Amino acid sequence: MMSKWFYINIVIFIFIVWKVSTGQIVLHTIFGGLGAMFILYNWTRHAVFSTIRSNISRARKIKFATVSKKLLPFHKWTGTTALVMILLHASFVLHYFPFQINNMKMISGLIELLALIGVVLFGWLRHFRTTVARRYIHWTFAYIVIICAVIHLFF
Repeated sequence: MMSKWFYINIVIFIFIVWKVSTGQIVLHTIFGGLGAMFILYNWTRHAVFSTIRSNISRARKIKFATVSKKLLPFHKWTGTTALVMILLHASFVLHYFPFQINNMKMISGLIELLALIGVVLFGWLRHFRTTVARRYIHWTFAYIVIICAVIHLFF
């Protein structure tokens, strides 16, 4: 049995692929889709840890933990790459469209960008010195990113 987050991630992944492939293929869509994929890849670590904490056999927990440990060195780099992709996405969007404070897509994207900066910043700070506060701040920003990403996709 997988964590509910795996299933949520699959639905989000399918929705991202559908949104990108059915729309007009332009630079801001490409970079936004790539950034979303990197975010989703890192968010899947949350699903892995939720599965490890669930009621599954010890052997499966060890298997998930081993895979997660092997992928850990890439986590901060994929997060940083996601930030770069989303910054490129935002710059192309602002090149093509004027900023509108009443546009829900732009507001959710702006909040997501600010939270993503926080996730990456506190992720790197955790790399140098882990504290409980930094871990909780990193997680809080990550939840904000994923919620704003889903809102951004739907508008």
